Amino acid sequence: MEQRIVEKAQELFFRYGLKSVTMDDIASNLGSSKKTIYQYFKDKDHLVDAVVQKEIEQDMHDCTIIASSCDNAVHEVFKGFDMMQEMLTTMNPAIIFEMQKYHPAAYQKMHAHKNHFFVNTMINNLRKGIAEGYYRENINVEVMARYRIESIFLAFNPDIFMQGKFTLVQVEMELMEHFLYGICTPKGLKLITKYKQQREK
Repeated sequence: MEQRIVEKAQELFFRYGLKSVTMDDIASNLGSSKKTIYQYFKDKDHLVDAVVQKEIEQDMHDCTIIASSCDNAVHEVFKGFDMMQEMLTTMNPAIIFEMQKYHPAAYQKMHAHKNHFFVNTMINNLRKGIAEGYYRENINVEVMARYRIESIFLAFNPDIFMQGKFTLVQVEMELMEHFLYGICTPKGLKLITKYKQQREK
């Protein structure tokens, strides 16, 4: 039951945001009572934390599979985007900022994950791409890794990208391409063209 609660809460939080979804909403969508939820989670903070933990574990699992199954570093970036795309199409952009404002402990957990796991994953990708000859040798790996990860989260900022004017997928695709075009060698640029054409088919 605990897992079902977390999965339903995640689905509703992603779709409607954190603020507007109540424990009553979650119970109603599960077809159970609010009392049942409180047997597993003492409050909404506790439940949001569990959703973040589930997302962290899923990220780590997915990124490990992508890193080990891709043909090269550029392919890995495209596959990472594919992994995000399904989630982005249903995700409420306000979720990150609502978490920061209303659930700071969960936000700090996600922030630490971003700055450690995601940054290290990107550092490994950049080093791999340089070794393969697809990324320029003179890039500062740590600076560019942090820049790339921050740019992913930048798309959620409603003050920068007006909600309704752009979708999250549109913004993330533009930022990913901008990043790759900036770091790739001529050899790597050919791969960008190849993977873009594959996506468009």
